[in-house]
Amino acid sequence: KQAQKDGYRSRAAYKLIEINKKYNLLKEDMTIVDLGSAPGSWSQVAIKKIGSKGKVFALDLLEMHPIKEVDFIKGAFRDIEVLSKLENKLNNLKVDLVISDMAPNITGIKVVDQSAAIYLNELALDFSCNWLKPNGHFLVKSFIGSDFDSFVDSIKPFFKKVIRFKPSSSRDRSSEIFVLGIEKLNT
Repeated sequence: KQAQKDGYRSRAAYKLIEINKKYNLLKEDMTIVDLGSAPGSWSQVAIKKIGSKGKVFALDLLEMHPIKEVDFIKGAFRDIEVLSKLENKLNNLKVDLVISDMAPNITGIKVVDQSAAIYLNELALDFSCNWLKPNGHFLVKSFIGSDFDSFVDSIKPFFKKVIRFKPSSSRDRSSEIFVLGIEKLNT
């Protein structure tokens, strides 16, 4: 209800707002890629913070109603043709920030769901390693489970600092946690 009152498409907006307040990720004129963007609340927060000279490229398997100044691609990020569309839109433009709120379709089988989430996290990390500028940042939603610690360890060689963060706006019962790679190393 609060999200609707504030004009956001979902309460996920408050998670990015809180993370940004703590870590100051969103700055004017940035180029941002928003993976798993639908319904669009993270893109809304991002474009508001970076201004009209900034760029947000959003991608999701689900449809996302247009947001002014946000370039949206509908498709599965793991599909090579969809990834190619995103890379073509970037047109060799390096990115300041990759944000990923991707999540798999939940089966209810914890081991399967966690493994699928980590796979999406790994794809987002690979994209970030290829497209982030040196000193760029990577923010990804993940889930606590058996592969989580090894995923966090896989991020460390590429960033100056890696932080785990659970926003107060996340539900207490949720196993979701955000991982932030700060300042991509020039590797």
